[in-house]
Amino acid sequence: MKKFIISILVLSTTFVGCSSDLDINRDPDSLSPSTVPLSAQLPAGITGIIGSEGAAMSIIGGMWSQYWTQSNAANQYKFIDNYSIGTSDYNFIWTGMYDGLGDIRNVKRRALAEENWNYYLIATILEVQASQILTDLYGSIPYKEANNPSILEPKFNTGEEVYTYMIEDLNDALSKSLAASKGTIPGSDDLIFAGNMSNWTKFANTLKLKIYLRQIYSARATIASDGIKQMIAAGTQFLSVDAGMTQFTDAINQSNPLYEYNNRRLNVATNMRMSATLASYFDNNGDTRKTKYYLAGNSLNQGDYDSTVGAGTIAIVNLSATTPALLMSKENSLFLQAEAMERFGTGGKSLYEAAVNANFTRYGLVGSTFVSGKYAYPTTGTLEQKVEAIITQKWIASFPGNGYEAFFEKNRTGYPKTSTVYSTSAAYIPGQFVYAKNGTTLGLFPKRIVYPLVERNANSNAPALVTLTTPVWWAKN
Repeated sequence: MKKFIISILVLSTTFVGCSSDLDINRDPDSLSPSTVPLSAQLPAGITGIIGSEGAAMSIIGGMWSQYWTQSNAANQYKFIDNYSIGTSDYNFIWTGMYDGLGDIRNVKRRALAEENWNYYLIATILEVQASQILTDLYGSIPYKEANNPSILEPKFNTGEEVYTYMIEDLNDALSKSLAASKGTIPGSDDLIFAGNMSNWTKFANTLKLKIYLRQIYSARATIASDGIKQMIAAGTQFLSVDAGMTQFTDAINQSNPLYEYNNRRLNVATNMRMSATLASYFDNNGDTRKTKYYLAGNSLNQGDYDSTVGAGTIAIVNLSATTPALLMSKENSLFLQAEAMERFGTGGKSLYEAAVNANFTRYGLVGSTFVSGKYAYPTTGTLEQKVEAIITQKWIASFPGNGYEAFFEKNRTGYPKTSTVYSTSAAYIPGQFVYAKNGTTLGLFPKRIVYPLVERNANSNAPALVTLTTPVWWAKN
């Protein structure tokens, strides 16, 4: 059934190609990259990336961030839940992302040649965003030579190299004068901000901040610290709205990718059940978001798909066809700012509170009593206690579609903490991560995805396989 994920990527043609208000009537992949209009290729690239990140990647991220666990009445995601993803699994994540990046990099090449700095900035940001997800998930990836028609076997750049190139590319795009941009002006073809270049500039800045922060515990901590300090000193503006697609409808091939993949045609909606990890944290704190994240029912302990408890009593994850698919949420931008200011500036507390409140507001809830109570910022605590508070709330706020970012942040910071006992133990602390009951990796948590067979067969430059439990270079543990 996994091979049918291709249907999700129909978003690249069906959702965009058949929507009259997007003014796109031909499949951009059938046209010459040198002649296809920028306004046609940009939305194809956006939907390609959104479709890949928002579907299977979100399933894996949510499972490994312990938002949900495999139902004990189904089998679809067992190999994710028990940490046994191999080289033959989810090859379409890699191919789907690079297909979307192919469109985006064609836009970037054309925009550079035409001095269309608006499209150049947009394409560079999307190139960096997708590449950051890929390198954090796999390690070394093709970057400098990727999506070049004249290079059939692109070189893999190390994660450190990719991080350097991403900052350089963002700085280059930000250095161009948007006022001097020539040619077509982005509009409805920009499925993220509808041509609002101020938001794109802020998104670029926020990506830079994320890239710097992700290196903060690594051997490149000085580079990261210096970069963040420079941004703070310059009064850099960051994203204050969601960056993502909101145009979904409750129709085949036009729904939110996570909903489409799990609820519509490819799988049954009851596969993903409420994990006791997040549910216990909600229960312990009386958090009202629980009823928004899950339907009614009990939780299932992570990886306990052999449980004999009646499946009908276990809560199903609450997904909607029209939920936005986000490259970055307003909340996560605020959490990034909160951590940066706590480390190198002032105002971390207010940014943290704004982020938590924003996530409650997203679900029509009020978070003020939590911000002043259970989730009060540890003002007098240590830096690590403050980081723990920020990352724990970022973990919750990344539900449902950005669980892979919560997974990365767990690996970067160690938060939420890892439990020394399983969640059925009386000594279990609510919200701590547990090793899946049916885990296959001898107590070690996954840290990455192994390289897909499709790339290893096609590219002799593909690195040697490393295990799924091998940390990426920036990981704290």
